[in-house]
Amino acid sequence: MLLTGILPVLPTPFADAGVDLEAMRRVVRFALRAGVDGVVFPGFASEVETLTVDERAALLQLVATEVDGRVPIVAGASAPTIDEVVKYGSQALALGIKRLMIQPPKSIGAGADAVASFLSAVAAQLPGAEIILQNAPAPRGSDLSPQAVLQVVRRVAAVRYVKEETLPAGPAITAILAEAPEHLLGVIGGGGARYILDEYDRGACAAMPALEIADLHVALDRDYRAGRRSEARALYVKSLPLLVLQAVYRMRLTKHVLGLRGVLDNRAVRAPTPELDPFAMQDIESCFAECGLQSGVLAPERKGIGA
Repeated sequence: MLLTGILPVLPTPFADAGVDLEAMRRVVRFALRAGVDGVVFPGFASEVETLTVDERAALLQLVATEVDGRVPIVAGASAPTIDEVVKYGSQALALGIKRLMIQPPKSIGAGADAVASFLSAVAAQLPGAEIILQNAPAPRGSDLSPQAVLQVVRRVAAVRYVKEETLPAGPAITAILAEAPEHLLGVIGGGGARYILDEYDRGACAAMPALEIADLHVALDRDYRAGRRSEARALYVKSLPLLVLQAVYRMRLTKHVLGLRGVLDNRAVRAPTPELDPFAMQDIESCFAECGLQSGVLAPERKGIGA
């Protein structure tokens, strides 16, 4: 299965001590019932940098079990060293997950030679893996130029997709696709789906937003691919006020909205993000209401989206 459509990055639910595996099960089921085309775990939106090795392994195992082959899984395997990336990649491969999203560590620099050497070394130790090169913007990522990305892709045949998140991502997507080698299967948009229509117009094959309005994003994707551009744009406009706030409050907003939707009870966040005061929560709830989605339900339905 090629990676296309809506591939949300799953959040990590936390308990008072450790992670909440039962809540994670609800998160995965919510994503599947929203009709997503695949799931991503762990990623930046999963608060991956706060997870222990054991937590990360247990959660990925649960995701694989719950998905049970129904949609593709992309496993995050980013780490500071080749050995660590290989360790996380090996865990994913053992679960039957062959697509690995890897953000080159900033410590190696933004040069094509260094990034290609890093990924080549990883690929040599993970035969059969399909690498998604995650090009994140500074200061979080290396902010590779399109030319550097293309050089890396040409040199590392295991790189089958690029997740382009630099700002603005649109021109970079156009430049990469214009000169992409045959083995590159697609470019995936990031940025929380705040620029999804521009990315799709430029040829992006998929988007990796956060999870909280996955049903709206799925409906938008289906309308776009069916040629219903005005309907897709109407949904996009409905989503934007909430996504603007999501860019600021990040995982706290995702978990707050998933709480409103009956998916999460504990909205605890480990990653350093701005707190939600009563004014922020009211703003978020108003923007969510304007999306036209249901609250308090675990199983989102296609009917009524955008109404």
